[in-house]
Amino acid sequence: MKITLGLVGAVLLTACSTATNNSNPKNTSGAAFGKPISEQALVLWNIDIRTQDGLGLPPGSGNAVVGEKIYNQKCASCHGADAKGGPVYGSMVGGIGSFKTNTRVLTPGSMYPYAPILFDYVRRAMPMNAPQSLTNDEVYALSAYILSLNGLVDKTAEMNSKTLAAVQMPNRDGFYVDDRPDTKAIRCMTNCN
Repeated sequence: MKITLGLVGAVLLTACSTATNNSNPKNTSGAAFGKPISEQALVLWNIDIRTQDGLGLPPGSGNAVVGEKIYNQKCASCHGADAKGGPVYGSMVGGIGSFKTNTRVLTPGSMYPYAPILFDYVRRAMPMNAPQSLTNDEVYALSAYILSLNGLVDKTAEMNSKTLAAVQMPNRDGFYVDDRPDTKAIRCMTNCN
């Protein structure tokens, strides 16, 4: 039995090591996984936004008037009327200045240092039952609506890649780099006492 299993294992190892596909001239390992991808195809997956200046915000636009309609259709069931809190999520309105107190209220207006964070989060994660299903125009309009409810932009102000990045968030200077030596992210693998 051991000899038979050993022979089968040896045959499989030999077959795996000699099976190569040289259809990809850059492939030096002999493996035949995947296929080349174009830069144009990668653009669809590259949705990163640099929050400080909005680099990477896509084309599109929207205002709070349009955003309110979208919000009522796609968001109010979880976030409540006027984004004041619902059955799934708490309020997204108010709390500005509360980070300087012991009773912090976490909302986009009170917490986010840069407005593009709101766009990035909504586009990636909302609505909860269908993330990444909103168009760029819808996300700009929803961002404008939330910002207007927090008194940070006018209801008719158009949000786009330029205007959204220019919004001055109240807590912009409320964050700082933690430079204490014990906060460095160095993974310990041995003798980690």
